[in-house]
Amino acid sequence: MLEIRNLHAGYGQIEILRGINLDVGAGEIVAVLGSNGVGKSTLNNNISALYKPFSGSIRFQGEDLTGMNSTEVVQRGLIHVPEGRRIFPNLNVKDNLLLGSQVRGKERRSQNLERVVEIFPRLKERFAQMAGTLSGGEQQMLAIGRGLMAEPRLLILDEPSLGLSPLLVEELFTLIGQLNRDGLAILLVEQNVGQSLEIASRAYVMENGAVRFSGSSAELLASDALRRAYLGV
Repeated sequence: MLEIRNLHAGYGQIEILRGINLDVGAGEIVAVLGSNGVGKSTLNNNISALYKPFSGSIRFQGEDLTGMNSTEVVQRGLIHVPEGRRIFPNLNVKDNLLLGSQVRGKERRSQNLERVVEIFPRLKERFAQMAGTLSGGEQQMLAIGRGLMAEPRLLILDEPSLGLSPLLVEELFTLIGQLNRDGLAILLVEQNVGQSLEIASRAYVMENGAVRFSGSSAELLASDALRRAYLGV
């Protein structure tokens, strides 16, 4: 579904990404792992056309995204749930969800809303509540639910576990696995290496704007260098 080749990108004159190659196939969870500052969010922002790459190519379902704007990328079903949730705190939960279908999925808004609240029953209980008053875990559910309202073909989750309690992280990763089992392809961008490798089929580990390790989750978990660097074992 997603093919990235020799991607160089950054901000102004500063290069952050140094030749990224990455693929996501239909029905996969693919993890992009690494600590803060290695370029993960820069990668997401370029895939979503929030910024333009310096060079290289990004293709989604065979179509070159280079030169498109972010609205055109969303129209094709590539949906980005950003780091930090980015909900609208002064709108209620239901309105936040409905905004997810402004560009894509508007014709099936009611059906999609029912599906989202089946996945996240807590959100239905809080339809009339201001989104800014939700707990951190509920806000993350809202951000993912808003993304699902756009009928994603590929869902990018940027640091979804950030700031959540261990119990909520466990619940979140279970949910991500369920969405994938229902057929949704997911690009999971995370610092949480251990739990990401448990649910991803393949992964890329970034350092200093480049991919240092890549392979199946089993191969990466068997790598002594990766386990020492990221798992402390």
